[in-house]
Amino acid sequence: MTEAKSGDTVKVHYTGTLTDGTEFDSSRGQEPLEFTLGQGQMISGFEEAVVGMTLGENKTITIASGEAYGERNESMVQQVPRTAIPPEIKLAQGMLLQAQGPDGETLQFTVADFNDEEVTVDGNHPLAGRDLTFQLELVQIAE
Repeated sequence: MTEAKSGDTVKVHYTGTLTDGTEFDSSRGQEPLEFTLGQGQMISGFEEAVVGMTLGENKTITIASGEAYGERNESMVQQVPRTAIPPEIKLAQGMLLQAQGPDGETLQFTVADFNDEEVTVDGNHPLAGRDLTFQLELVQIAE
């Protein structure tokens, strides 16, 4: 049987869950996820798990936070004045905000908390510091 290898474009159905069983993402009921192995398009642990799989194979893997979205960095949680957020934005906990960094890059933040004076924003990826479990099914390999 053909095994998926670096350079192959693959299609994978997946379901991602946290250690408590909470599902955070899934391709089930949608098109499978397509990516090219060896291109760094996926978190490393996910991609490494697909290498060597055969067509139709199912596998469950757990990726430690360090191999997924990294550990949480508390220095990326900051308070900003409410006046720094445009007044037309209706804030809600968990909403995503974007800002432009000093070098012109787009920065993404999650609203962690807010009041009339301050907004607490978190620049960590929402899955940072979390171990992730994926149920994988390899549905296509194209060399």
